[in-house]
Amino acid sequence: MEILDHTWLGNPVRNWLVALGVAAVAAAALHLVVKVLLARVQRLASRTDMPYDDAVVGALRGTRWFFVIAVAVRLGSRGLALPDLADVWLDRIVLFAVLLQVGLWVSSWAEQVLDAWRRHRYADDAEALSSYNLFRYAALVVVWGSVVLLFLDNAGVDVTALVAGLGVGGIAIALAIQSILGDLFASLSIVLDKPFLVGDFLIVDDKMGTVESIGLKTTRLRSLSGEQLVFANSDLLKSRIRNYGRMEERRAVFAFGVVYGTDPAKLRAIPGIVREAIEAQENTRFDRSHFKGFGDSSLDFETVYYMTVPDYNAYMDVQQAINLALFERFSEEGIEFAFPTRTVYAEAVGPRRREAEGDGDLG
Repeated sequence: MEILDHTWLGNPVRNWLVALGVAAVAAAALHLVVKVLLARVQRLASRTDMPYDDAVVGALRGTRWFFVIAVAVRLGSRGLALPDLADVWLDRIVLFAVLLQVGLWVSSWAEQVLDAWRRHRYADDAEALSSYNLFRYAALVVVWGSVVLLFLDNAGVDVTALVAGLGVGGIAIALAIQSILGDLFASLSIVLDKPFLVGDFLIVDDKMGTVESIGLKTTRLRSLSGEQLVFANSDLLKSRIRNYGRMEERRAVFAFGVVYGTDPAKLRAIPGIVREAIEAQENTRFDRSHFKGFGDSSLDFETVYYMTVPDYNAYMDVQQAINLALFERFSEEGIEFAFPTRTVYAEAVGPRRREAEGDGDLG
């Protein structure tokens, strides 16, 4: 058994074998603890409808092999006589593995909770879709920023001086990327103030489209012609936005004219005919119809009604039905729609008038 007493890196081979055995047992035990804990939490989560315990199950399933190995190796190395520098580096490696694993657990739990919240609210509130990315980004920044600071603090780095230095450097960086920061704060303003949501139809200056996504820097719209329109969030909030997604009713105005030879009794009947045609349609509310004025070649009428649903296709279907009903009714009543006409009067000039006009010219 002389080989077991042989010394390697300051420790007998026997001690190395014991350390390896301890590490193997520790790895197996830690793996078993995680599996038992996962099964127990899974049973508890199945009894509730809350997303938080389901997220714990998902986080525990994300336990990484490097965490188990790092902890097991450190436990096995406790029985070895190692140089101080090796002990320090082993402690730092284990600390890094533990903090990294904790960061993975917490970030996974936060993402799953936010995703469950988004899926739960999206059916009734499109705000959830635009808020999800912002909250997810903020949660990841907080979690991983804390992990980095904890690791540096335990590694002997003066975190206070580092934070102070980052504060001074942050001012310079903020001045250099102020446009990007403006878009980030504009994104926060959109999420909190909610001037529009995903799915709303917007008109921004001369551009129009349906909101597809609200990002940290840009908002993207899909235009009617199919291309994607990309707006910087800060520029978008500076513009005058017409949000048709918030429309509750649609006001419709249309005009038509009839010929000047129309019988006065029929003129008086036209507003009532128009009202009947509008009220015969679904989702409409009649407002008014008037003989508005005298045009160059028509007697002009103006009509206003409201669609009680905002859908544009529904509005066009109703307007088409009204036009067809008016065309049919006017044909039955003998009322003619006007179209641009011009009457030219020609006067014949007789011989005597020409002679008189000629004498006048001579005089």
